[in-house]
Amino acid sequence: MNLMPKGPPGPPLDRPEAEPAPARRSRWRWLGPAASVILFTASLVVLWTVVSEVDAAELRAAFTKATDEQMTMAFAFTALSYLLLTCYDALALRQLGLKVPYRTTALASFTSYAVSFNLGFPLLTGGTVRYWIYSTKGIRPGRVASLTVIAGITFWLGMGLVLGWSLVRDADSVGLLTRTNAQLNRIIGVATLGVVIGYLVWVSFKRRSVTIRGWLLELPGFRLSLGQALIGAADVCAGAAVLYVLLPDGHPVNFQVFLAVYVFAVMLGVASHAPGGLGVFEATMLLALSSIPREQVLGALLLYRLCYYLGPFILALALLGAYEILNRASAARAALMRAEDGS
Repeated sequence: MNLMPKGPPGPPLDRPEAEPAPARRSRWRWLGPAASVILFTASLVVLWTVVSEVDAAELRAAFTKATDEQMTMAFAFTALSYLLLTCYDALALRQLGLKVPYRTTALASFTSYAVSFNLGFPLLTGGTVRYWIYSTKGIRPGRVASLTVIAGITFWLGMGLVLGWSLVRDADSVGLLTRTNAQLNRIIGVATLGVVIGYLVWVSFKRRSVTIRGWLLELPGFRLSLGQALIGAADVCAGAAVLYVLLPDGHPVNFQVFLAVYVFAVMLGVASHAPGGLGVFEATMLLALSSIPREQVLGALLLYRLCYYLGPFILALALLGAYEILNRASAARAALMRAEDGS
């Protein structure tokens, strides 16, 4: 059975539809932002309640107790995660039929994710950084927006695949750790995997497209979508491993169970619209990992923020500054050569 989409190959068109109908203003549109504010506020209350019971001396000891081996592994998994993130853009560029040197793709991907992870609002912050870099290669704003959306699909396919697999495989262990019903966890896992598999089947039989603010975006077919899911899942596992290796030795949580908790915490952070899920992610992890001393978990979370967020953010700003300086120097050199030729 041929699962590839029918029709001649060729780059998808991110073109505006003819006379798109104006979007209706929904009187319920405030529900999404309100839910995000409520989630963020509730998480801050929980986080404050938990942190207020933490002993400062024990927290300082937990923060400084990390071994050189733990820090090396944390930075290695961070590098692996950001390397896999460059594949998000590479797959999106392939879908859009755009040829861009990998060094440009890597720079745009790394800097856009490092900035958006820390500042939030990824479509705005990450999209702006991407356009800044990709525009020098002649890529139009519409294509950059399409690339950002396709990269977002990779992220959610990977999250869904990891969450579903973890809940189905270790529903009982997840239930014991988080004090939830194992059967409910299994149902959620099966449903999540069903959504991912259903999407892969949906894009298999013919070319699918979606309309975003009047722009028509053709979705990747089966093989590219499967690649998105696998790369996204590998990235999620690498990101989770950064925090996992920073937890104290001898803790009772295995990695498969930890993955389910990590993905759920990340999803809540995304839903809160807080930059990097700050506060929401920490509160969720502290509650879920209550079997480990809070000071040790909080120390690991602080180191995780340093390794996975702050370090790459500082490096991204340095790279963007160097990139702008080189661009200006090249423009000045070209202008000088033109002036010399004219004279």
